[in-house]
Amino acid sequence: MNVRVGVIGAGRMGKLHCRVLSEMPQTTLACVVDIRPEVAAQTAKRYKTTALQDAAQAVDLTDAAIVAVPTSAHVQAAWPFVAAGKPVLIEKPIAASSAAAEELIALAGKTGSSVQVGHTERFNPAVEAVRRFHIVPKFVEAHRISPFTFRSADIGVVLDMMIHDIDLVLMMVGAEPAAVEAVGVNVVGAPEDIANARLTFPNGCVANLTASRLAIKSERKMRIFSEEAYLSVDYAKRVGIVIKKSANLDLIQMAREMDARDLAEVAMSIDYTKLVKFEELKVESTVEPLRKQAEAFCRCIADGAEPVVSGRDGLAAVRCAEAITAAIRSHRWDGEASQRVGLDIIRKDG
Repeated sequence: MNVRVGVIGAGRMGKLHCRVLSEMPQTTLACVVDIRPEVAAQTAKRYKTTALQDAAQAVDLTDAAIVAVPTSAHVQAAWPFVAAGKPVLIEKPIAASSAAAEELIALAGKTGSSVQVGHTERFNPAVEAVRRFHIVPKFVEAHRISPFTFRSADIGVVLDMMIHDIDLVLMMVGAEPAAVEAVGVNVVGAPEDIANARLTFPNGCVANLTASRLAIKSERKMRIFSEEAYLSVDYAKRVGIVIKKSANLDLIQMAREMDARDLAEVAMSIDYTKLVKFEELKVESTVEPLRKQAEAFCRCIADGAEPVVSGRDGLAAVRCAEAITAAIRSHRWDGEASQRVGLDIIRKDG
């Protein structure tokens, strides 16, 4: 079955989706929609398809749609397709607020539409490699930083960047956090540009997430601690290591049997890192994550398969993001004695 897919939004991500769809034999890029006529026309010309300016005009031309407009317009752009019962893939985050996401999901429940959310990191080969270990995390530390890209200025760094790690942590833990602490600052615009959050889950797992879009380098890393293993993964480079407790029992036993003085003497002659047995994370797939995501979306369209990242998964991530941004706004910078709360600390005093 060849499926007709329309791309709504011809910005950076929209153009990437157009390229991927045009390369897939099972899809036809039915149209490109953008409120800027010249952008829609240029993109449509490049990929030999139809240019439109209104998403509603694309409903009858398509079997499904990919929504890649600014976050604030996600629900508005997806609504005509969901109302018509057609599957949609919405770029992350699913919506700018949980309330808007809930309205869209409720509509999909009535019309039978399938909603998939573009948390593309789920399709990263490094993430897939980590999932093969079936880790039950007890502590997670994630850093996602990059230079300012001048994109997604309508939302803060939590919804823009940290949302990826929020989704991954919620996936691994299988629950939403019971408690959230966070701090953040805004430098360029009104929303936060740098944020750190500490999430505590009902099962005792703790996640410490940091995101910045004002860094001088790019980094996407996560460390996962469990009772049975430790994993360190670099999502950008798609490499990582795994240290299993079961493979290091001899080293653990040796250290336990020695007192502090013995250990100090051993440290003078032995390199600890050479004693630890670890394995490289086996990252097998070479397929582009965006392509894998599109193929998964096509299975939803053609076969009725369940979305890899459902609308409810996307909703849970946005709910968590809202809890983080609420905690940022309520943070007291100088303790209870001060009235300085939330954002604008740098902007006001700078």
